[in-house]
Amino acid sequence: MKQFRSISAPACPLGLPNVDTDQLIPARFMQTPRDQGYGRFLLHDLRRDSSGALDAAFALNDPRYADSGVLIAGSNFGCGSSREAAVYVLADSGIRCVIAPRFGDIFASNAAKNGLLAAVVTDADLAALMSDKDVREGSNVDVDLESQTIRTTLLTVAFDIRPDRKQRLLNGWSDVDMTLSHRDAIEAFQAKDRIARPWAQTPVLRG
Repeated sequence: MKQFRSISAPACPLGLPNVDTDQLIPARFMQTPRDQGYGRFLLHDLRRDSSGALDAAFALNDPRYADSGVLIAGSNFGCGSSREAAVYVLADSGIRCVIAPRFGDIFASNAAKNGLLAAVVTDADLAALMSDKDVREGSNVDVDLESQTIRTTLLTVAFDIRPDRKQRLLNGWSDVDMTLSHRDAIEAFQAKDRIARPWAQTPVLRG
């Protein structure tokens, strides 16, 4: 898994609440093999008008945010289905961090397993970021996972993340790596269990 420690990049002020996984990547595009890239499908239907043309008023279509590595969203981001492709489409678009007051829990879990930071901020801090001069102009925003801070020229905001997800991202750990990080405790339990339940260690003979 790709490790995450920090990023300095433009942050797109999307601001929309309740962006669900079907909006992030409509189901019809999930038939495309991942190695062909999902980035072009990000928020596909929301980014287009009734004729199918890109809507110039939609934040992600603004040239200032063309190289955004951070997405600032409204509350309840990533709600809906459990599709992991909702994380893939963000990662394939170059987004390494999403900032929001709340996330769908399955989305946040999938994000951490794929090197994407889901940073939880307060509603007040979200509003401050959305109106920040650096954000509005497309200047770089600094996100540091170790200190759990988001910084612009004039603003410093703290964010929350579950400790296990933070550990996974900082180390670039898979599920197996997470388990092996408890190797000493596992081996101690196994040694104690061999003494306490020797019968449980005996192989079962089959006729």
